[in-house]
Amino acid sequence: MKKIIYLLLVFAILGSCKTKKIVEMKPEINTPKPLTTKIDTISYAFGLSVAETFAKIKEDSDGDINLDVDVFSAAIREQLDGKPRMSQEEMQQTLQQLGQELQAKAQKEQEMEGMKAVEEGRKFLAKNATAEGVKTTASGLQYKVLQAGTGASPVATDKVKVHYTGKLLDGTVFDSSVERGEPISFALNQVIPGWTEGVQLMKTGAKYEFTIPSELAYGAQGAPGAIPPNSVLIFYVELIDIEK
Repeated sequence: MKKIIYLLLVFAILGSCKTKKIVEMKPEINTPKPLTTKIDTISYAFGLSVAETFAKIKEDSDGDINLDVDVFSAAIREQLDGKPRMSQEEMQQTLQQLGQELQAKAQKEQEMEGMKAVEEGRKFLAKNATAEGVKTTASGLQYKVLQAGTGASPVATDKVKVHYTGKLLDGTVFDSSVERGEPISFALNQVIPGWTEGVQLMKTGAKYEFTIPSELAYGAQGAPGAIPPNSVLIFYVELIDIEK
């Protein structure tokens, strides 16, 4: 969304007039002028660049932005002739209003996705709580012992070495030290609450499956690019060592 708004403002700064949403782009019906001079090729290249930019804007807006090519072409001619029918202020207001409308729509869609994720997570946790071997703590953390350990259990201030794989409810792996082929060490009190609580239940050498409610993970913010907002997470964790 920020990219769309940025591109709209770029066009405003360049002084290219733009109408509000009208209709789908119309196909060219006139015989195109041959590209016989340097000016022709430069002009055509600029036209392609603008068209590619707007195609990307349209794609990012899910088709909410369309252009009337005739009106768009007229705006370019009139601007170059110094006779635009919109003032700079009107142009910027039009583009800013469009940006605000798109931003509001994106925010509403994000809120709806968040509500959907909350409901899906609630149902999954309720069902998973009844699965064989699954236990639920007072905080809502769910765990299942896949392999019991024989060593000591860490405390929150310990540094631990683990192997893990993290998944979303749809099975998407968003992070895995196993796939990287190298375990990771970290202070147990410097990770998400579900990890801090859960790993303390383990003994060295143990392997657990943790199902972590969103509020014990990344919450309503999620982790941009990896974990959507309000996501319940599933971790497979092996406690390799406690590094005092």
